[in-house]
Amino acid sequence: MATDIKDTAHAVEAAAVMRLLPVRPRLLALGEPTHGEDTLLDLRNELFRQLVEQEGYRTIAIESDCMMGLVVDDHVTSGTGTLDEVMEHGFGHGWGTSAANRELVRWMRAYNDGRPASERLRFAGFDGPLEITAAASPRQALTTLHGYLAARVDADLLPCTAKTLDRLLGTDDRWTNPAAMTDPSQSVGQSAEARELRLLADDLVALLDAQTPHLLAATSRDDWDRARLYGRTATGLLRYHYWMADTSAARMTRLVSVRDQMMAHNLLAVSARGPALVHAHNSHLMREKSTMRMWDQPLLEWWSAGAIVSAHLGEEYAFVATALGTIRHRGVDTPPPDTVEGLLYALPKDRYVIDGARLATALGDTRPAPRVSPWFGYSPLDPAHLADSDGIVFVKDVPQS
Repeated sequence: MATDIKDTAHAVEAAAVMRLLPVRPRLLALGEPTHGEDTLLDLRNELFRQLVEQEGYRTIAIESDCMMGLVVDDHVTSGTGTLDEVMEHGFGHGWGTSAANRELVRWMRAYNDGRPASERLRFAGFDGPLEITAAASPRQALTTLHGYLAARVDADLLPCTAKTLDRLLGTDDRWTNPAAMTDPSQSVGQSAEARELRLLADDLVALLDAQTPHLLAATSRDDWDRARLYGRTATGLLRYHYWMADTSAARMTRLVSVRDQMMAHNLLAVSARGPALVHAHNSHLMREKSTMRMWDQPLLEWWSAGAIVSAHLGEEYAFVATALGTIRHRGVDTPPPDTVEGLLYALPKDRYVIDGARLATALGDTRPAPRVSPWFGYSPLDPAHLADSDGIVFVKDVPQS
């Protein structure tokens, strides 16, 4: 058995990953089973560098706020802002403090310096402006979209004035109230103003679409792309807030589904630019249904961004999951030998890329036991779904960052 598994294991390099795939994918998704470990982000950075230099990849998209990500993209493409400013204002979830993320931004800026626009690397956040405790106000997305259109189309075509939007939005703290995450009655998402804003957002997005030929002639494709991002974000946020105010048993399933749907729409937009490396939690990128337990809720099940994008792109979407041996500083110790992670841990080297389908075949009908993590922040591989990933990256030990 160990010999069979060893035959499927190769050094973690872009070339080895590409050999597992039928075609060069438009989106190559690299998952991680836990967040906040620079060892995994350093590996991501090195893989991206190889994909850029050997395979012609030009974009990296990470699980971070899509609107904040524009700050990073401006910096790496044209040098706007200092590195410190970009790390402070360009990342969601507090990930601007990561040394590996800082090194990624620094390297991308250095790579782009002096290159023509067609060869420059691009950065994208593909998550919505959502944190575990709250969702952002739709103000920035709605007013920026309105401003873009107001400057370029006949005023009679706009569904409302900027003043009307401002009145309906009210104060931002109405939207960002953290109590709304656990108490639907605290959410403004189903108020009369929020319902009107959903209709206006829909009309603004429709106007943007209808005016595409004119807008592409009057402005740059990048500006139009950004307007579309603001449109997707405005409608997605208003939908998310609507379901935050819901009191049915499906409330949390709706919320996690809306988030991943927003992610999927952002990834499909990224894919239109050309080949990109995508990096996020395994649960947002896998093809089978994602599951999660939150608080005292029943088990949540939903289709992830990766599952949605895979349905759209077919073999132009590839998913490589990451699995770990130990995260000792989190209490995750040596994996039991009868788990997938335990079998991989017995291999001699520190990290491998493994063919998921060949591993499933080598293990045969008697699949290993599922690993149980003592720490909620680490999600082990599901041995029943090994063949659903195009590859598996295994990292033996994750030291404290």
